[in-house]
Amino acid sequence: MKNTTSTRRLCNLAARAVIVLLLYLLYLVPSAASQEGNDFFERKIRPVLVQHCYSCHSNEAKKQKGGLLLDSKQGLLEGGDKGPAIVPGHPAKSLLIKAIRYTDPELKMPKKEKLPPEVIADFEKWVKMGAPDPRTAGAKIAHKYPSVEEGRKSWAFQPPKLPAIPKVNDSRWPQGDIDRLVLAKLEANDLKPSRDADPGVLLRRLHYALIGLPPTVAELESFTKAWDAAGAKRQAVIADVVDRLLASPHFGERWGRHWLDVARFAESSGGGRTAIFKEAWRYRDYVIQSFNSDKPFTQFIIEQLAGDLQNARTPEERYWQLVATAFLLLGPTNFERQDKPLLEMDVIDEQIDTIGKGFLGMTIGCARCHDHKFDPIPTRDYYALAGIFKSTKFIVHSNVSRWMERPLPAQSADLEIALKKHDAAVASLKSQIKAIKAKNPNAGVVIEMIKGTPLDPKTVPGIVLDDTQARKVGAWKHSVFSGHFIGDGYLYDDRAMKGEKTLTFQPEFTESGIYEVRLAYLPSSNRADKVPVRIFHREGDDTVFVNQKQRAPIDNRFISLGRYRFTKGNQWFVMLSTEGANGHVVADAVQFLPEAIADKQEALKPKVEPREPLGSNLADLEARLKQLGKSSPERPIAMAVADGDKIGDFHVCIRGIVHNKGETVSRGFLQVATKPAAYAARLAIGTKESGRRELAEWIASADNPLTARVYVNRVWHHLFGSGLVRTVDNFGATGETPSHPELLDYLAVRFSSPLLTGGEGPALRGGGFGWSTKALIREVVLSHAYQMASEPNADGLKADPENRLLWRMNRQRFQAESIRDTILAVSGQLDRATMGNTIKKGTNAERDYVFDDVRRSVYTPIFRNRLHELFEVFDFPDPNMVLGKRNVSTVPTQALYLMNSPFIMAQAKQAATLALKEPNLRDAERIDLAYRKTLGRPPTPREHELALAYVSASQREVAWERFYQTLFACVDFRYVN
Repeated sequence: MKNTTSTRRLCNLAARAVIVLLLYLLYLVPSAASQEGNDFFERKIRPVLVQHCYSCHSNEAKKQKGGLLLDSKQGLLEGGDKGPAIVPGHPAKSLLIKAIRYTDPELKMPKKEKLPPEVIADFEKWVKMGAPDPRTAGAKIAHKYPSVEEGRKSWAFQPPKLPAIPKVNDSRWPQGDIDRLVLAKLEANDLKPSRDADPGVLLRRLHYALIGLPPTVAELESFTKAWDAAGAKRQAVIADVVDRLLASPHFGERWGRHWLDVARFAESSGGGRTAIFKEAWRYRDYVIQSFNSDKPFTQFIIEQLAGDLQNARTPEERYWQLVATAFLLLGPTNFERQDKPLLEMDVIDEQIDTIGKGFLGMTIGCARCHDHKFDPIPTRDYYALAGIFKSTKFIVHSNVSRWMERPLPAQSADLEIALKKHDAAVASLKSQIKAIKAKNPNAGVVIEMIKGTPLDPKTVPGIVLDDTQARKVGAWKHSVFSGHFIGDGYLYDDRAMKGEKTLTFQPEFTESGIYEVRLAYLPSSNRADKVPVRIFHREGDDTVFVNQKQRAPIDNRFISLGRYRFTKGNQWFVMLSTEGANGHVVADAVQFLPEAIADKQEALKPKVEPREPLGSNLADLEARLKQLGKSSPERPIAMAVADGDKIGDFHVCIRGIVHNKGETVSRGFLQVATKPAAYAARLAIGTKESGRRELAEWIASADNPLTARVYVNRVWHHLFGSGLVRTVDNFGATGETPSHPELLDYLAVRFSSPLLTGGEGPALRGGGFGWSTKALIREVVLSHAYQMASEPNADGLKADPENRLLWRMNRQRFQAESIRDTILAVSGQLDRATMGNTIKKGTNAERDYVFDDVRRSVYTPIFRNRLHELFEVFDFPDPNMVLGKRNVSTVPTQALYLMNSPFIMAQAKQAATLALKEPNLRDAERIDLAYRKTLGRPPTPREHELALAYVSASQREVAWERFYQTLFACVDFRYVN
């Protein structure tokens, strides 16, 4: 009876807690990432409005239309003749979204041409975010752009200086100068620092801060004993733990993930038909390895921007230098874009934005269309940087372009020898093939037709439109499953969505005449046997039905649809549809063959001289080449850049439009952060390299006023949960000023000063850190400021509710990765293997990818359109953007996920099974162990009593599973005190 009563009490308490929690969460407003939203507007929304809308809907328009002004926030909200343009938070209710979607025949904007799908998606996302817009309501007020000279007076552009270390009243509290700078500010505001954190709390804090994993029960017990025995010498005990964690291979995984947020790391392109970055994992491993080896931050910068231009002492060093440059390639990109100059400019814009925010804390991307509205960055400075990347080879163009890849040096001598032999054999065969094709220009075309391999449409006679050039209506899928296609693949209807779908092929005829129209397709038993194809020609239109179950009669590729007359121009087209189809419909290409060529059957067959028999020579050589490819030793490749074939300066793109050329600007850097004339002259860019080397050296110099400040602020943010400058990616006018400017400069000067020397000015206590991340972290976590308890007190809350003065430690919620990793660690399932590729073999698309691995979360594949469900729920950063500071929201879906997720329930079951396998433990001891493993502390007497009653009263295995799930769902689990 007693057990039943206790169980009911526990269930009632749990039920009330869940109900109260859910009711509370339902009324919570998720924290607004205002800076993130404003950045998104400046990069994704404002340039489109300027380019496509301002000519008719701004105060500068010669003739305003519809009473609608889009050049101010107020104008968007008030709208025009039809009502408000946007309803923040509700894309479906916003007229602007309706207009750009083209869903209403009476409301289509812009009128000339529908915006690309990815741009429409950006607008929908923006409205859903609440339509953040930093523009002021008064659009007619003249805006004064900040000058470079005026801008240099800002605190961010002043060279960091070592401050005078203040004297404090409580001389016993500081462990070092960090504490003196913190305490002096507290005493000036009549505040006192909080008490020291308890040993178990501090150990858990250090473990999650430095390696992102919980301490074991044995480590907790050992540290507590050493703490109790050390007395006044506890700092040495803490230092031992810090040194052990800094030396752990898991340190690089934790701190590497912080940098991957800044580097907008992802393993897919995101835009258009998103492609998988199959080699991106090498960059992730480079970052982890760099933090584990404590690579100087200056070297880390230089390798990512210009590693390919550095000297290497060993093949391994060269390997990592090339891999590092993937930093420039990892951004979101629509490689299908057919306007190649625009595609390149968009990639360059994304590179500049990432470098600006990531290394300098500046929103340089805002200067693409005009001088920066708030910061001293002229448009000329933006295009001075753009010229550097325009002189860099980062993309390979074809119908669907592709990111740059480069071969890597082998990491063993034997493999290098084998690769060289193989390369020599390949070169010999290619030379022979080239010689035969020189004598028989059409030989290669015929061989490709015979073999059934992909065929370049440029090698086929007549006008050939590949599937990528077709105008699509409805959901068509791209495939390369069958190798017998033309171009980069083919399109098919997977019949997943109802409704008629069409593909329109519209050629440009340069000559009038009669053409034979041919359709290329890939046959299969599941294809439709009556595919309607309409040909619109000079005399009218005709419909031909094609049986795609059967092989194409012409070269196993084409079927003739008949001969038709077409006149010069592009008004004629061929339309293939799914109307009435009883199977899958496929389209590869449409060929328009002039009648004169079609009449000559031999036009498709090369005239081969008898002494050069095609079958015995060319086919044999290509077969041997193909076999060599199959037996090739695997040479590693990486996403990597190189200097371009054309080195030179770039022109200003007026209003950010790449085809609207302005003056040419010499390649260079930000004027506002390049004050000393001698320093600027030293970094003058030559004519033989892109300028990436000089750019990297400029950023990595101790003379740069931004670099060290921005990085030490990032480190402080990750350790304290809030930066000294809270806008960690924005040190400009729209960002915040530092709460402790002297402390920020102290850390920046020490970080950027050589080891054991103070450089100019007062000697540095303890010497400089030589750009060492580990030395910086060690100094900070051994400060008293870091080791304070996080409990609030009345005086502190009243005087400084946001804890900007650092009178206590901030309580921090786990990041998504730590939630998942800790759950796996507690359940005994965590695989702690480091490095390596973790995307499943054969993965060519994000859709339906199953995240079932148990490696640490830093190795979980990051796809731009598909993330692990736990990541989506717990504020994993948007991999499309630079986000040095993650949003921390509290929403009902988090509680629901912890209660209902199959992953959580499966791991709770594993944890319970593991606990019940311990034969020598009583349930009371198992409960104590569960709390220590999961929460890093023993249960309170009341918690212990309720838990014991619960696991004793219910079905044993099920009760223990639910007990562990309750621990995973409780607040203490996912917060660090």
